[in-house]
Amino acid sequence: MVSVGDDAPDFTVPLADGSIGSFTLSDRLDEAPLVLAFFPAAFTPTCTTEMCTFRDRLSEFEAIDATVYGISIDTPFTLNEFRAQNDLNFGLLSDANRTTLDAYDVAMDFERFGVDDVAKRAVFVVDEDGTVTYAWVSDDPGAEPDYDAVARAADDARP
Repeated sequence: MVSVGDDAPDFTVPLADGSIGSFTLSDRLDEAPLVLAFFPAAFTPTCTTEMCTFRDRLSEFEAIDATVYGISIDTPFTLNEFRAQNDLNFGLLSDANRTTLDAYDVAMDFERFGVDDVAKRAVFVVDEDGTVTYAWVSDDPGAEPDYDAVARAADDARP
């Protein structure tokens, strides 16, 4: 698993931001600190709550020049609809091929629902050098991150 002090694994995935573009982590380090919030699936209760909480607190992250991205295995089309229905004002990253989940070692199975390889709920903060400065990973899909701790970590990761 990716830990604090590690180089953040680079990746390229579709970006859902109202349209569909491309996101490469190494090309976005100028937006650092980057908050990468992995979530299991769009339109599920806890995931919706988490992404809406980031939406509601986005001004805190913007005040410290941090950029928030949500990441799930959903397609970019699904993520754009999820953004629209929940008025999300930050980009969502589509890891439908699960390469980012593997790189960050945050995949889990929802055996109860018969779904394999969804994202664990996890948050990583990456600084402008591409170093992971904060890592939180939960095996409990119903858990939410400590949003205050994430904001403090993002603040601490500023140049």
